[in-house]
Amino acid sequence: MHSPNFTEENIAKLAALFPGCVTESIGEDGTLKKAIDFDQLKQELSTNIVEGPQERYHLNWPGKREALLTANAPIAKTLRPCREESVDFDSTENLFIEGDNLDALKLLQETYLSKVKMIYIDPPYNTGKDFIYKDNFTVLKDEYEKAAGERDETGGRLVSNPESRGRYHSDWLSMIYPRLSVARHLLCDEGLILISIDDTEQASLRKVCDLVFGEQNFVAQLVWEKGRKNDAKFFSVGHEYMLVYARNIVLLRERGEIWREEKPGARDIWDEFLRLKKIHGEDYRTIEKDLSQWYSDLPKSHPAKKWARYKRVDKYGPWRDRDISWPGGDGPRYHVIHPKTKQPCAIPEAGWRFASPEEMQRQIKLGLVEFREDHTEPPFRKAHIRPIPEESVDEENNNDNGTEDVDDNVEFATQVRGSYFYKQSQVAVKYLRGLMGAKVFSNPKDHEELARLIEYVTPNDRNAIIMDFFAGSASTAEAVFKANATFGSNHRFIMVQLPESLEDAMKSATGSAKKTAQAAMKMLKKNGRQIVLSEVSKERIRLAGMNAIEVGGHESWNKDIGFRVLKVDSSNMADIYYTPDAVEQKQLSLLTDNIKADRSSEDLLFQVLLDWGVDLTFPITKETIENREVFFVDNNALAACFVKNGQITEDFCKELTKRQPLRVVFRDSGFKDDSVKINVEQIFKLMSPHTEVKCI
Repeated sequence: MHSPNFTEENIAKLAALFPGCVTESIGEDGTLKKAIDFDQLKQELSTNIVEGPQERYHLNWPGKREALLTANAPIAKTLRPCREESVDFDSTENLFIEGDNLDALKLLQETYLSKVKMIYIDPPYNTGKDFIYKDNFTVLKDEYEKAAGERDETGGRLVSNPESRGRYHSDWLSMIYPRLSVARHLLCDEGLILISIDDTEQASLRKVCDLVFGEQNFVAQLVWEKGRKNDAKFFSVGHEYMLVYARNIVLLRERGEIWREEKPGARDIWDEFLRLKKIHGEDYRTIEKDLSQWYSDLPKSHPAKKWARYKRVDKYGPWRDRDISWPGGDGPRYHVIHPKTKQPCAIPEAGWRFASPEEMQRQIKLGLVEFREDHTEPPFRKAHIRPIPEESVDEENNNDNGTEDVDDNVEFATQVRGSYFYKQSQVAVKYLRGLMGAKVFSNPKDHEELARLIEYVTPNDRNAIIMDFFAGSASTAEAVFKANATFGSNHRFIMVQLPESLEDAMKSATGSAKKTAQAAMKMLKKNGRQIVLSEVSKERIRLAGMNAIEVGGHESWNKDIGFRVLKVDSSNMADIYYTPDAVEQKQLSLLTDNIKADRSSEDLLFQVLLDWGVDLTFPITKETIENREVFFVDNNALAACFVKNGQITEDFCKELTKRQPLRVVFRDSGFKDDSVKINVEQIFKLMSPHTEVKCI
C-alpha cells in the first residue's frame, strides 16, 4: 500500500559496503531503527583524519541513559507472602519471588546488600524467539506497545522479541544493564556472578559487564559444549558461554581464595573409606585390606581405578607416600632420629623438605611422616586424598611459630577447572522430563553441572546465599539442593521469576516450543495451578526437593528443601495524599487508615521486614498476648502487632516489653489517640530501652 522506502534500501546498500558505519538509533515514534554513523562514513571515504566528536573507548547504545535512570529510580512496591504456594513457610531459608526481577532486586537491596555470594543467571538470548523483559523508557513507546497488545497494564512485556525487530542489541542491552547494575549491590565483597549466554549477545554482554563490574574483575569466560548439530549448514555451534565476574577480584586474591574440585573418582574412594570405617572402627589394617579389594573389584572404566595408589589408611583417610626431599636440591640437612633404631635417618640427596628440625618434628607429631623399617633410608611424607581437618592441626600445634602450613605437605585429589567443559544438553532435558512427567521446558540448564560450579566457587563459605533472578526452569534451585546433599553445605537460594502467561506464549510459539507450552499448561491445570511460567518453576522445586530427600545426602546437610513464596505487588499503603483543595467532606472517612483494605497483617509484616532490612527468611512465630495477635521474627529480633481500632493499650505494651524485642512495630490506627501513642513510646523507653519502636 506504500511506495518503496528508499532510505532503508540505501542504508542496506551502504551496510554491504561499510558494515562498520551501520548503527542503531531511536526514531520519532520511539522505536529502534537502523541508521548510518555519518562521521564514520566520512572517515571511510577520506584519506585524511576527518574532524568529528572526540574519540573515547566506551560502550554506548540508544536507551543507555534511560536504562541507567530505570536502575536508579525508586519504586512504590512491596513483597507479599503467599503461604499456600510455599513449602515449609515457617522454617525454610529459601525464597521464591514472583514478579518482575528488576522490581525484586530493588526491593531486596536493603535486606541483602552485600550478602549474596553467588549469582547465576541464564537470561534471554535475544534469538528472535525468546521472551524478554522490556522496561518503560518513554511514554510514547509504552503507549505504542500497549496499543499493539505487546504490554499489559503494569508495563510487563507480553510477546517475544521477534525476528522482524531485527534482533536489536540496544533493546537487549537496555533490558540487562539495569538488572546487572542493581544486582551488583547485592554481591558480597567476595561475591561472583556467572552469566550464561550465546554468540548473539556474548560480545555485548562482556562489554556491559566490564561497565558494571569493572574490566579488572573479569575472572573467566567458560565454554559449555552441549553437543553437535548435524543439520547445521556451515559449522555446528553447539556451545554456550558462561561469563564469570567477581565483585572484587583483588580481595579474593588477598584473602587467598583458591578454587579446586575433586578429581573424578576421589569422592567414591572417600565414601568407601567412611563405609569401611563404620564397620571396622579404627582397625586401619583391616580397612586397608578391604579397600584394596574394593579397588580390584572396580571395572576398568571407573574413574576411581586410577587412584588405587591411595591404598594406605590412617585416621585422616586414604593416603599414599610422597617424596620428602627439598624441591630443586640444596635443602637443609639435620638429624632426624628413627623411632625404633634411635639412629639418624639417611638424609635425602636434595636435603629435607622442611626448613627446620622443629617443623620436621611438628609434621611427625601430626602423623604426616612415615618411617621405613630402619634408619638406612629416609622416611617419606603422607599424601592424603582429602585435606586434614583444621581442628586436628590446631589441637596438636599449640605454638604459632610461622612454620609451613600442613596443606603444603598434603596432596589432595583435586584439580582446577578448565575453561572448557562438555555435558550433553539432552541429559538435562531427559532428567527434567522424568522428574516432572512431561517436557515442560525446552532447554533447561543441567542442575548437576551448576551444583559442581556452586561447590567450586564457595570453598570457604558453607552457608552461602545463591541467587538466580531469571529462574526459568529453576535449575539453580535444584542445583543448590544437589550441592548441599552431595557436599554437606547448607547454601540457601533466592529465585526470581516473572509470572509470564503460558497461554499467551503458546499463541506465538511454533513447533517444539508450542508442544512444551502445552505440556506445561496441562500439568498446571491438572494440579489446579495458575497457568503462568513461575508456577512451573515452583512445581519443579517441590518435586526436586522431595527427590533429594528420597535419595538422601550428606550428614551435614540440614535438608531444607522448602521455599517461602513472596510476590511483588503495589505498596500496602493506600494513596491518601491529596492537596487541601482536592479533598471533599465525603472523602474524610477514607483517610482514617493509611493501609489498603485487602492487605493482611502478614503482608504488613513483610513490608516492615523490607523497610528495616531484616532477613526475609527468619523464622516467624505468632502468639497471643492480652488477646492480641503478635508476630515474633527470629525470636526477639522483631515483634509486630497490627491490631486496629484502638486495641493497643498501655497494659498490653507493658506485657510486650517483658519480651525485650530489638524492634517493635504497631499499626498507627491501633492507638486510641495520640496521648496513648506517646505513652507507649515512653513505656518502652523505660522498661525496654534498647527496643526501637516504629508505627506504620
